[in-house]
Amino acid sequence: MSSEEELFSAVDALLEQAVRDPLPEPAERKRLREAAGLTQDQVAEALGTRREAVGNWEAGRTEPRPPKRAAYARLLEGLAARFPAPGPGPTGGTSTASAGPTTVPAGESAVPEALTGPASRPPAKTPSETTAPPTVTAPPTVTAPPTVTAPAAAVRPAAASRPTSTSRRPGAKTAAPGKSTAAAADPRFAHGPLAVIDADADRKVVAYCVDGLVLDVPAKSLPSLVEWALTEARLGAPRLHRSGKDADPLLVFTEAALERYGVPMTLSEAERLAGRLPEDHKVIKQLARADWKLTKRGFGPWARIYRPARGSERACVQLCIPSWHALDSRHWGTAAQLPPAELARLLGTYASRVITPLGSTAVTGLELMTALHPPTRASKPDADGKRHSEHNPGSLGTEQVACAPCEAPDGHPLLADLPRFHVRGPGEKLFEEAYDWARPMTDAECTLRHLVGIDVNMAFAAGANGLVVGLGAPAHRKAPAFDPRLPGSWLVDLSHVDLSRVKVGKDKWADLDAGLLPSPFTPKGERPDGPAWYATPTVAYAVELGYEVHPIEAWVRYDNGRYLDAWYDRLRAAYLATMADLGVDADLTPADFLAAMDGYKERDPELAIVVSAIKATVKGGLGKLRERPRGEGWRPGEPWRALSRPTWRPDIRAAVISRTRVNLHRKIVKHAAFTGQYPVAILSDCVVYAADGTSPLDFLPYRDGRPLPGGFKLGINPGLVKHEGTQTVLWGEGVREQFNAPELNLARYIKDGTVTDVDNGE
Repeated sequence: MSSEEELFSAVDALLEQAVRDPLPEPAERKRLREAAGLTQDQVAEALGTRREAVGNWEAGRTEPRPPKRAAYARLLEGLAARFPAPGPGPTGGTSTASAGPTTVPAGESAVPEALTGPASRPPAKTPSETTAPPTVTAPPTVTAPPTVTAPAAAVRPAAASRPTSTSRRPGAKTAAPGKSTAAAADPRFAHGPLAVIDADADRKVVAYCVDGLVLDVPAKSLPSLVEWALTEARLGAPRLHRSGKDADPLLVFTEAALERYGVPMTLSEAERLAGRLPEDHKVIKQLARADWKLTKRGFGPWARIYRPARGSERACVQLCIPSWHALDSRHWGTAAQLPPAELARLLGTYASRVITPLGSTAVTGLELMTALHPPTRASKPDADGKRHSEHNPGSLGTEQVACAPCEAPDGHPLLADLPRFHVRGPGEKLFEEAYDWARPMTDAECTLRHLVGIDVNMAFAAGANGLVVGLGAPAHRKAPAFDPRLPGSWLVDLSHVDLSRVKVGKDKWADLDAGLLPSPFTPKGERPDGPAWYATPTVAYAVELGYEVHPIEAWVRYDNGRYLDAWYDRLRAAYLATMADLGVDADLTPADFLAAMDGYKERDPELAIVVSAIKATVKGGLGKLRERPRGEGWRPGEPWRALSRPTWRPDIRAAVISRTRVNLHRKIVKHAAFTGQYPVAILSDCVVYAADGTSPLDFLPYRDGRPLPGGFKLGINPGLVKHEGTQTVLWGEGVREQFNAPELNLARYIKDGTVTDVDNGE
């Protein structure tokens, strides 16, 4: 080593030594990580160490050593700047700040231009805190945009509150230990992202917030309640992206609160079909007199009330009405029937880990994409020192881009010239969908005793992770050379791909029974018989299996990027954190994982609902990328409202589904090549195998606790698998015989064995 290199090495050693002391206390290290929504696994991976090491650092058992110490210090320093330690709360009531971790910032939805202005609401001055918070009287109805420097709302702990007309239990469960949902890091939102509004028999109104906090509500009318939410309640959440917008306050109404403010507790049949109250309803007139406006969706289950922005000042509140079916029971379970304090805890946990809900889980999933990748950002100052709005690189922008003809769903305006009853085949239409495949069992499989289903965790989220998708408009190419790095749609003949001999590694081939495998190129698992349109991941998989491809034409997107990575990271962290609260950690052994998953929903039913909502946010958000027309009056060939969104991107949806299906097929092939076992049925992300035992461990090839490389692995992380259900082989054969359907998809019913409508698969 030269003398110069020795000098630099000595200096580097001093620099590393210089950061030995700035590490915060162990408890603060954990708070900062959890405030950012990071797992110990993520930190360990970034620092090139083990998860156990990060846990030891946070527990104070060991200290990081150079060079990891310098990197760890840099991480903590950055997190501390973004998530400062909360200050002391009011001494006259329950503090809204906690010494534990703060809220992971929640985002903001896309709203009409009139709401936004050039920038989001500026930070408010922190209201002075005294030993006794002042009693607040109802604010008068005003017409000017509200300020955010009013006195804090009256605060009292949930434990001291009395039962209300819709709750027979005062107080609420607190958030899971170490998982505070209060937005203590930002004093503007000290009381969290949302409140459940309730009223008692004496018409006294209270707001149940996160962390068991209860606020007295002085508002006597709906307009004054909206005013209160903006000026005194200190509700909302910080932006998820520096170029984004803060989340608006969310008010969730119990039936008692609806009655108190003159809002119907249920909608009439006509109102339900319209999805809103009529424009001449007294509540809407009341809001109009106070200069409040409604968005185009009107006063429905998820209503948005606003005043046009003045400068950078926003004035907007979101309403949620569970009794109008705002919380779909398919995704939110029994949330609408919960007492207000428990509903606030449930929704607050979801809001802190995902985003403040602002519609269905599908709407929320789509808006999360925008919140993490805002379409615009502030430019650098020009010659006059002014900033302007400009395109935010990596986003989908503000303008809708045209899809390729093959990507357009039936009825799209691009297809208006097609004959009325023309049915597009695979050579005209991109048809990337999830698996729905099954086959008759072999004689050997019929001698086994059980059918065991395994399910891929967050399969579509895992399919989105690291996926390069198009950001701009497609370009048409004739006879292009295939490029697996280029997102798009390709017309190519894959009928020559023979699954009886496939490549399963570098210079390693496997001979398989192709008759027992689904094709990776079609949702029904049928082998293609000619040219068809495929998304890039599907064509790339054909190349991976060892076969040449020669596209006939393609629509490709040269402007592209990993648009969904941040979306995946956010939802993954939310899912893992909530499952950890339910006792299912990411580092369990296979046997311990199966045991932990057994009955996990009963440990905390409310958190189990949060898990369900997170999963629905993934699937629904991706589905919204190709939203179809809804409501009466639409005719094929006419545009529908969703087409005007920059986030109407059927090509992105197709790419995610393509990659998800390919990921599953790759594992099936690796499993078959190693074990000689083949799936009996596949439905989306569920795969069924015949086995002698009742557990996945009876057929998954673990060796010394390690799974087959590239095959199925038990665990809670997205992309790993869990036990879906077990039935007997006799049950499967009996069901197929009963319905005279030898290829009935048993994966649809493997969970509990209940067979419903065979014709439509519901």
